Amino acid sequence: MAASITVSENITLVTLHNIPADISFITGVFAQIADMDVDVDMISLSPVQSSKTSLSFTIVDDDLAKILSYTSKLGDSAVKPIVSSGNCKISVNDAGMEHCPGVAAKVFGRVAAAEADIRLITTSEAQISILVAKSDLDKAFALLSEAQL
Repeated sequence: MAASITVSENITLVTLHNIPADISFITGVFAQIADMDVDVDMISLSPVQSSKTSLSFTIVDDDLAKILSYTSKLGDSAVKPIVSSGNCKISVNDAGMEHCPGVAAKVFGRVAAAEADIRLITTSEAQISILVAKSDLDKAFALLSEAQL
């Protein structure tokens, strides 16, 4: 496997706690964000165990003001927005990881060895993306780069 590792800096994590566990509501969230011309990258929906759930996604820091104007409108509802900017996304990419058990364990092990503050993880068949605090980027990236993934 010949994994490539990429880094994106200046990433904001937005988490909306206590949102309705309803795909129509979630669709509306992303439609409103799209109407603001904000590109969403990583998306994670917490497992639904009641009528409420949490939704996390990332944007570039440059779009933070737009997102804050949107999340401030949610303040009167039961939805609790949490926003954290200045993060970095490390992505491990390789089409061969789809049928290669243990890649996630190796990636997570290297990031754990860096004692990185992991904010969010998303995956696909060919990519593992980990959002970390900027202060942890250099060490996590170095340890991932040294690994034989």
